[in-house]
Amino acid sequence: MRGLEGKRAIVTGGSGGIGREICRRFGAEGTEVVIFDLDPAGGQETARMVVEAGGRASAHRVDISDRAAVDAALKQVEAQGAVDILVNNAGWDRPIPFLETDAEFWKKVIDINLYGPLNMHHAVLPGMIANGGGCIVNVSSDAGRVGSSGEAVYSACKGGVIAFSKTIARELARKNIRVNTVCPGPTDTNLLAEFRSGDAGDKILEGMKRAIPMRRIGQPCDYPGIVCFLASDDAAFILGQTISVSGGLTMHG
Repeated sequence: MRGLEGKRAIVTGGSGGIGREICRRFGAEGTEVVIFDLDPAGGQETARMVVEAGGRASAHRVDISDRAAVDAALKQVEAQGAVDILVNNAGWDRPIPFLETDAEFWKKVIDINLYGPLNMHHAVLPGMIANGGGCIVNVSSDAGRVGSSGEAVYSACKGGVIAFSKTIARELARKNIRVNTVCPGPTDTNLLAEFRSGDAGDKILEGMKRAIPMRRIGQPCDYPGIVCFLASDDAAFILGQTISVSGGLTMHG
């Protein structure tokens, strides 16, 4: 893809799953990858994979819900050069019916899934503007577009990320900042494993498969292509869009 070679990208939640595959694809495209993740071992493992494949990567232990931690890590990163691309991929949830949750649970979900991306945008954008532009790809979820039973607060956060992304895209278009959003459907990650616990979980999974026209659950490798495309020069006139990658489960006009 055009325009990715020689760029630097921060990817949050790059220690595994979708984030790891995004990092590996950026590395293959010639982009230097900077991983922000709470799991240092997983982040280092991803960085090792990128480097062994001929790319450049580093990993930093960062709690994206902690603005001071984000600022400290970003200071180190920017001391080595400009950040051209930001991918807000980190997320967390546990499937629980809303009336069985409490305020402590809400706070954790909101801190990671909404405040985390807000912190990253607020920290990274000034440098991008000073350097003449940049690209941001926010990984939301189809839960934020159509809802998801057992994920009420998570869905609210992901819907917020979609609306926030459109607003920032409008505000900063003239600063040469492009912001777009990717919404995964059901995907074989640790979060889906939470749903699969027990016989009921298996039934839910089979129901998901039947509802997807392509008759399969997404895999982490299904997403790096669209993420890297939106960050590349091939998407230079694409702004403020929300794209579902769900095997046809959601089809928005």
